Amino acid sequence: MYKLADDLALIQTVDYFTPIVDDPRIFGRVAAANSLSDVYAMGGRPITALNVICFPVKKLGIEVLREILEGGLDVLKEAQVALVGGHSVEDNEPKYGLSVCGLVHPDRIMTNAALRGGDRLILTKAVGTGLIATALKGSLASQRSVDAMVQSMCTINRNASEVAARFGVRACTDVTGFGLGGHMLEMARASRCRIRIDSSAVPLLEAAMEAASMGLVPGGTHANRKFFGEWTSVGPQVSGETMDLMFDPQTSGGLLLGVRPELADELLAALKVAGVDPAAQIGEVVSADTEGWLEIT
Repeated sequence: MYKLADDLALIQTVDYFTPIVDDPRIFGRVAAANSLSDVYAMGGRPITALNVICFPVKKLGIEVLREILEGGLDVLKEAQVALVGGHSVEDNEPKYGLSVCGLVHPDRIMTNAALRGGDRLILTKAVGTGLIATALKGSLASQRSVDAMVQSMCTINRNASEVAARFGVRACTDVTGFGLGGHMLEMARASRCRIRIDSSAVPLLEAAMEAASMGLVPGGTHANRKFFGEWTSVGPQVSGETMDLMFDPQTSGGLLLGVRPELADELLAALKVAGVDPAAQIGEVVSADTEGWLEIT
């Protein structure tokens, strides 16, 4: 973020990745929604975007590239963001995303370091995209679970961000590659607090638990659990499959919001009215902790 004036700051971000689905247009939509998410997580309004693409044009052909870019443009139109250019290079593996510019009032920036004691934690999307994507790669995912995953990943976080801003929310992060547990720990450590999560309250994508039970766990999950385990305590009733879901790396995941307890129910209701239907209260800040700690119950 860069402060331009007393009442205006610039947000600049970039994100791109390799395909998570076979359909090139859907891949473009998912990558664009994911790239916009960092701006929404900071309470900002994205205004312009640049395409960032690596592509094996001789192997896949120009039509596939066109489909990817049109998918991205679909999402930008929905978000009312202007596509102002981009850059491409030839590569052996396709990669696509956006560099996004957004605006925010400096006094209304949302950050992962703003949790306070007693805050309730609200998650705006179900988790499980990494597990279902792994099942899809092994041809073990049902069409319904794939459709649910795609719908979630293509949904932009604009409505959730705008509702949070109306309620004066200052603590927020988006849930992506570190998984829900990893990003909660990032908030806990940045805010110097201890967070308790009720794993049974976390919304799950259809068949995500089934995929975990079958051992269809992406490598990133194991890496997340190993890295963040140092600052995590786990209740005796929490299963290994549930832990895999808590640290499942997400693509274009939801927002994790910290809100004062007296506003939590009202915020949840407003999110539902705005169409953020999977939103759920999943935990709370239980105490100050200079190291930052996550309790999973």
